[in-house]
Amino acid sequence: MTVTYSAAVKAARMTAVRDQIDAGGAAGKIEICSAGYAAILATIPLGYSGASTGTVSGAVLTLAGFPRSDATADNTGTAAVARIRTSANVDVVTGLTVGLSASDINLDSLSITAGQTVTLNSAAITHV
Repeated sequence: MTVTYSAAVKAARMTAVRDQIDAGGAAGKIEICSAGYAAILATIPLGYSGASTGTVSGAVLTLAGFPRSDATADNTGTAAVARIRTSANVDVVTGLTVGLSASDINLDSLSITAGQTVTLNSAAITHV
């Protein structure tokens, strides 16, 4: 049987996710990885203005301040999955889809070469 959450519970859960990303008062980050997290291709810091890294509306957490970039990609590969971590490298959300549009994490290119600039155009997480 499928579990269903009320709108209020979904909003509260997404607010808790946002607050965990901001834990410790420092910026969290998005790591763009190859399949199976085999390699971290790029790390993109999330902005922390003392309030939050994004806004919650209903069941959706929309991260703010895009586009954001990693000026020097760490490794070469194809972006396949992403995770959001705190500044202390604690996973908050894993298994995020990566694409050019209509994904959790939307990049300018999925093909990444070490040393290149990787641009993150938008990011939103939806509670299902």
